[in-house]
Amino acid sequence: MKIITIVGARPQFVKAAVVSRAIEEFNANKGDCNIEEWIVHTGQHYDENMSAVFFDQMNIPKPHYNLEINSLSHGAMTGKMLERIEEVLLSERPDWVLVYGDTNSTIAGALAAKKLHIKVAHVEAGLRSFNMRMPEEVNRILTDRISDVLFCPTQTAVDNLKNEGHDTIDIKQVLCGDVMYDAALFYADRANRPVTVTEDAGFVLSTIHRQENTDDKEKLTCIFEALKVIARNQKVILPLHPRTIKKLENFGIVPDSNIQILEPVGYFEMIWLLINCSCVITDSGGLQKEAFFFKKPCITVREETEWVELIHNKVNFLTGSDKHKIVETFNRIKKVHIDFSMNLYGEGDTGRRIVEELVGFEL
Repeated sequence: MKIITIVGARPQFVKAAVVSRAIEEFNANKGDCNIEEWIVHTGQHYDENMSAVFFDQMNIPKPHYNLEINSLSHGAMTGKMLERIEEVLLSERPDWVLVYGDTNSTIAGALAAKKLHIKVAHVEAGLRSFNMRMPEEVNRILTDRISDVLFCPTQTAVDNLKNEGHDTIDIKQVLCGDVMYDAALFYADRANRPVTVTEDAGFVLSTIHRQENTDDKEKLTCIFEALKVIARNQKVILPLHPRTIKKLENFGIVPDSNIQILEPVGYFEMIWLLINCSCVITDSGGLQKEAFFFKKPCITVREETEWVELIHNKVNFLTGSDKHKIVETFNRIKKVHIDFSMNLYGEGDTGRRIVEELVGFEL
């Protein structure tokens, strides 16, 4: 059985590491069926800190193909990926194409496979922000509709698919838990302090990269004004995407001196930051969940989130880019006890369940 895994962005490397490890364990324990995995890296995140460090740190098998497609518009990037991935699939003829999340790499991989009648499995299916202005939302919906198996991390994701009529379509849905929870459990003891961080604990961890914030001068200004206020009394550590740095420069926004800007960090460094911070402020999807895994309150500077169960359980708080709402929410959550005892994302065995489902489907 041959699987081609399509990745291109940092969160996908982490998710793929979980399933790749589960494939290795399956091959070691099941003599009657061998799974061959080939990894295709589209190149969407391409520099050392945004890509290669993840493969090195997490022992992910090196990509068999690196397509080096980046720094293009959405249409040009997706079209180029579709063309190049199709070439790989025609050459390799896999049984499955495995895609993750909601990036341009995700939809390009799924679409290329579907047009060649190769089965598609979508990990992290069924998520919805209900904001069709988000490119990620478009990618999610289209990928779910053309996949053969949908691996859903939460009951909310299953319910979203049902509400869209997926129960009437010949697509298998599997409630399997979240691969990111597997990763958090497995890699927590490998946490590594970033070399430029001197604080031991108690700082605020922030990441800002989503296009809806970085491309809007008013929103980006308000977010950094809020961080400036927070940084007066508590250190803010901000690993920053190169694209966000360019936007700050273009808009003439100068971060406060008590906000420590880091280059993008590896997964083990991010885990260390999560373990040792007091709070997370982000517009990332994945970091909202990771804050929960490590029992840290999260302020999400977006108008909506795919991870609505975090909002309902009052461990994550939506503020949008409103400066005063961000600061008020930060001050409020410092004074209250937050319960992180609920189980929202499975038992930490999602990688194994995904592999066994694929093998069972094939047989």
